[in-house]
Amino acid sequence: MDLIVVILKVLAVVLVLQGVVAYLIYVERKVCAFIQDRVGPNRVGWFGLLQPIADGGKLLLKEPFIPDGANKAIFLLAPAISVLTTTIGFAVIPFGPADPANPNSPQWIIAPGIDVGILYIFAVSSLAVYAVILGGWSSNNKYSFLGGMRSSAQFVSYEIPLGLSILGVVLIARSLNLERIIAAQADGVWFVFYQPVACLLFFVAALAESNRLPFDLPECEQELIGGYNTEYGGMRWAMFFFGEYTHMITVSFLTALLFFGGWDLPWLVSADDDSFAAALIKLTVLAAKVFGLILLMMWLRWTLPRFRFDQLMNLAWKVMIPLALANLVLTAVVVQLLRSWSS
Repeated sequence: MDLIVVILKVLAVVLVLQGVVAYLIYVERKVCAFIQDRVGPNRVGWFGLLQPIADGGKLLLKEPFIPDGANKAIFLLAPAISVLTTTIGFAVIPFGPADPANPNSPQWIIAPGIDVGILYIFAVSSLAVYAVILGGWSSNNKYSFLGGMRSSAQFVSYEIPLGLSILGVVLIARSLNLERIIAAQADGVWFVFYQPVACLLFFVAALAESNRLPFDLPECEQELIGGYNTEYGGMRWAMFFFGEYTHMITVSFLTALLFFGGWDLPWLVSADDDSFAAALIKLTVLAAKVFGLILLMMWLRWTLPRFRFDQLMNLAWKVMIPLALANLVLTAVVVQLLRSWSS
């Protein structure tokens, strides 16, 4: 029975995720149109709401194409890696509160009780770089290969400040479990007020890891005719961008859970209220925070210009990593002093 419940949860998350990604593309096109003083999608359906369905049908009907000289096995494997590595991270993301002592309470998480949830997400999401590198190398295209190589340097570099920025939160909460981190914020103050520098570093590094402007150097169309995905079309091309948007959703969830209290919203509902109605309210609060962060990422994409590659690497190694290390050392000293005084 437990296995059936887990399978149903996985199917629900995957199916909802596909719909959410499709309509996030629609939202982004509308945001882009608003910023550029255009209308955006408005032909297919009311206000263009059926445009994602039409686009999906178009991609399904496109002829699959493999270029001459490509490594066919790896060429086909790369998009699958992109989707897999960005999707399985949702196994440990809590979408709402749960009472571990009460098995009959709603369990808003696929794999509850994992004490190293953050470590798991970082481990599986870091594998996404292989999809970009293998996709660029297997295409037998020099521009694709160059885009894949630039991707490897960018992703590996920005994983360092991304990981360092959350260690201050881990020190304060004394846990790698996402549910306990949220509970620590519900009992006090959101961690964004304790760790504002870490929140900023995490969000900026997440933009780079998600391949979003101003960090979209792997697919810089002006220089690389599309980058690592130049030779991909149809659903294989769509799988790469499904992975990109899924990664954007994942980092938005993590930002909301780690720094903005997750589903906590003071004076709206009590943290101790474990009723089904309260769980739905908290789920709505978390979804609103995540959607707000996604809108911010979209707004930045259509507002800021792209960095040069040397600026991109200098920002990671000369600015963000030293700041993240300084923030970690300062947090460790303050936490140790406070614990010494309290004891």
